[in-house]
Amino acid sequence: MKSSWLPAPIGSRGRTATLTDPAIDDATEGAPEEGPFRRCLVTRAQGRREEMLRFAIAPDGRVVFDATATLPGRGLWLSAAPGVLHQAVRRGVFARGAKRAVIVPPDLEDEVKAALTRRLTDLLGLARRSGAAISGFEKAREWLQAGKAGLVVQAADGSAEERARFTGGRSVPVAAVLSAASLGKIFGREHTVHVVIAPGRLAKMIESEARRLQGVAVGETSGQLVPNTAGTPGPRREWTGLEHE
Repeated sequence: MKSSWLPAPIGSRGRTATLTDPAIDDATEGAPEEGPFRRCLVTRAQGRREEMLRFAIAPDGRVVFDATATLPGRGLWLSAAPGVLHQAVRRGVFARGAKRAVIVPPDLEDEVKAALTRRLTDLLGLARRSGAAISGFEKAREWLQAGKAGLVVQAADGSAEERARFTGGRSVPVAAVLSAASLGKIFGREHTVHVVIAPGRLAKMIESEARRLQGVAVGETSGQLVPNTAGTPGPRREWTGLEHE
């Protein structure tokens, strides 16, 4: 049975992109969607698929953000880095990658931020309900001190000094992309600043989504993401960017 996601005549709403941008290298086209890596249409750098942004072309020619990377058809991939999505829209790379005229929604960037925020919020809620997450300074720090932390999630608008005091220089990934009010809604409080996620697949998924959201959020990073080797002392990873609301 054929998928409904087939090329169809495009409508008139939104921004129509064409195939006239000579600045885009043809090397970004035609790469098969196989293996764990994908190539960014803007930077031409390769990245792991779970850390990048996938877009698809709907039957009406509209560019759609595929947050879960499950929509049928050839994906159009972008790095989740500041400015990349904006450049993709401005330079018409979606049309170039799709090899056809497409419609770019005028609010595509906001749609991407909202979708990533929902996905991160849903994953944090799942962690809370499954017992894989705990909030509150004292309780969460007990997990951290006991080595039960796979990821620390902190409020981006929380005190920088308090956030640093909470982690105590431990080598653990730290994500700070949601506000204290947003975290509070997930954990049944008015405000929440500190959350610890137990090690495991869920913690890695939350980390990836936080990384992607930070990359497209309005706010700039206040720290640098560095590799984390389990059991090896090293710099603490932190990235911040208050979600766009």
